[in-house]
Amino acid sequence: MNPICEIITIGDEILIGQTIDTNSAWIGEHMSMIGLPVKRIISISDSPGEIRSALRDSMSRAEVVLITGGLGPTNDDRTKATLAEFFDSKLVENRVVLEDIHHILSAGNYPVSAVNLAQAMVPENCRVIRNPQGTAPGMWFEKDGKVVISMPGVPYEMKAIMENSGLAMLADFFHTPAILHKTLMTTGLGESRLAGLLTSWEDALPGDFSLAYLPSPGMVRLRISGTGQDRIQLETIMAELTASLSVLIEEYLFGFDEISLEETVGKALLERNLTVSTAESCTGGSIGHLITRIPGSSAYFKGGIIAYANDIKIKYLDVTQDMLLEHGAVSQAVVEQMAKGCCLHFGTVFSLATSGIAGPDGGTIEKPVGTTWVAVAGPGGVVSKKFQFGEHREHNIVRASLAALNLLRIEVLKETIS
Repeated sequence: MNPICEIITIGDEILIGQTIDTNSAWIGEHMSMIGLPVKRIISISDSPGEIRSALRDSMSRAEVVLITGGLGPTNDDRTKATLAEFFDSKLVENRVVLEDIHHILSAGNYPVSAVNLAQAMVPENCRVIRNPQGTAPGMWFEKDGKVVISMPGVPYEMKAIMENSGLAMLADFFHTPAILHKTLMTTGLGESRLAGLLTSWEDALPGDFSLAYLPSPGMVRLRISGTGQDRIQLETIMAELTASLSVLIEEYLFGFDEISLEETVGKALLERNLTVSTAESCTGGSIGHLITRIPGSSAYFKGGIIAYANDIKIKYLDVTQDMLLEHGAVSQAVVEQMAKGCCLHFGTVFSLATSGIAGPDGGTIEKPVGTTWVAVAGPGGVVSKKFQFGEHREHNIVRASLAALNLLRIEVLKETIS
């Protein structure tokens, strides 16, 4: 039976909604990867009484308790002193932590203050986990075969502590079984329809393997998980399962292991030495933003037009007034002309265009909210597709952006790599 793990996040800023707790999501994902799944997450205030109470409560159920927050240099961070008291210890200066503080601050040309030096004081009976990204160390406590790790709440510091030492120390301490995950990234088909498509495949999974559906607007991640004592055998089975699942969802699969759709598209364009531009109406620049999030995107993305108003479509994308009057802005004819006009004016190999009714109003019986046309112009001509999304404006923008990128991906892959 795997040890039980719980997370305690400390900070009034989390409780009042000023800070979103992203640490727990990251910890939960990475603890699962080493065979220590998180069973409970608790958020508490900076009060010593709350810290003691939560720690007693968690240790009554769990073998691993991970604490984030309350270890900064300011006076309102009380966690360290509370932990020293809880584990019947006293604060002493740790020379390794002291050296790390001097090294980090001198590298940034910052003065070393008394407040910084105080962070070298740690409970005498803790095992220090060095923090390569900050001045507050991680602290490992053991009691009755259970482990408590306290870490700073700053996400990049917490991640550095866990990735450099914490995860490996926990896996070694608890002798956890091998656990593997493989994520297949899909778009174009919703969770329920994917589940229907994969019923027989899922029913045939080996006993130590499972499939999880992780949906978000416009996308579903399929995560295969497997556990066992023989890692090599697990890897062999995982490869076979990944291959067979990939065949079943080939039409919707765009990548593996959290790669984004825009990264996949960018890689395909770069490999083929192709360029792209965008003409966006309902997506309002969202597609251009996604594309330019990827480092090096200037090699293939030349620019875009946010043609939200009809007169901009006419002036810059060669859409005609007659076309708008006959078909309306949200139509196949207009979106295809937007793509062709964009391709012409930017001089790119490909261009993609969107026009739709994002909502919450503006819909009609013929064209309800969520109606969206997407077009891609390229060497083979223009292809377009109509989508009917929902009534949620933000979701519609995300889904339209991903639909456009996916249509572009399909068209780019038809081109030969140069």
